[in-house]
Amino acid sequence: MIDLETLGVEPDSVIITLGAVKFNPFSDEEPNRGLYLRCDVEEQSEKYGRSIDDNTLAWWSKQKQEIQDEAFGDHERVNMDSLTKQLNKWCVGVDYLWCQGPLFDYAILQNLYKNVGKPCPWNFWQIRDSRTVFAMMPSDPRKAIQEQLHNALADCYYQAKCLQQTYKHFGVTR
Repeated sequence: MIDLETLGVEPDSVIITLGAVKFNPFSDEEPNRGLYLRCDVEEQSEKYGRSIDDNTLAWWSKQKQEIQDEAFGDHERVNMDSLTKQLNKWCVGVDYLWCQGPLFDYAILQNLYKNVGKPCPWNFWQIRDSRTVFAMMPSDPRKAIQEQLHNALADCYYQAKCLQQTYKHFGVTR
């Protein structure tokens, strides 16, 4: 499961943070091997011309202060070369890549890989959408368990747990 926090909704939007967890959707095993990267905003906007949307900035300004501090703090930011190398390494051995809406997370990541001149570490047929799966449930399973919002790693964890619960609910075993 991969999740992004960004400064816009377009494919060329600046990425603030990237979260990823590995999990088995067919079991109750805890999601693991988390990856959390805080991205260099200045490099993306200045070197790669990635966009920042004023409406998204206004939305961020209305979030809880601790959420803003985590998303916008200056510590431990990675450049795009490091981001792509770490994400490529994390993707090794992954059969499918899940997200909450592939036209957001993966569209932005694919655009970033194109910006930096590197091939994506996945194929189009590996992308899966948890939002579609959750829509089949009587109610959104995330609302019952998710404690943190807008932290890319926490969002991944809860989305993976909910996907496991949804598969279990429908008796999906393979």
